[in-house]
Amino acid sequence: MGFTADAGMALLFSSAQPRNRRHYPKPTWTPSRLMDTPALQHIVVSALEDIKARDIDIIDTSRNTPLFDRIIVASADSGRQTRALARNVHDKVREAGAEVIGIEGEDSGEWVLVDLGSIVVHIMQPAIRAHYRLEELWSTAPASRKPAHTAAGG
Repeated sequence: MGFTADAGMALLFSSAQPRNRRHYPKPTWTPSRLMDTPALQHIVVSALEDIKARDIDIIDTSRNTPLFDRIIVASADSGRQTRALARNVHDKVREAGAEVIGIEGEDSGEWVLVDLGSIVVHIMQPAIRAHYRLEELWSTAPASRKPAHTAAGG
């Protein structure tokens, strides 16, 4: 009994589900744990300013990718400060009732990423920031990049 084109077309257009279909787990976040982007942005910028982050830039990526709405990039003077900034962002976001999806890069401390879903926070030491130039990579026009004090309303 061989596989024919007719049998393949019938399977393709039938309502039967293939047996080897993967079932992906549902996300761990729920709508009640989500926060609107401007409120979350304000919390993040405040948390970064609390621990003296430098050169905080906010990049609106909502027109560039459906994955997240903002990138916030900040500089820190040492690995200890990058880790402290990331931990403060984590703590302040959790205190506000929002979800922190993950933190990467705490081991080295040169570049720590905090994933908040609609916002991705990059905390970098100056040499790493100058090398990767994320602002140039994600900014399509000068108007899409806003200084933190203007975008955060302060």
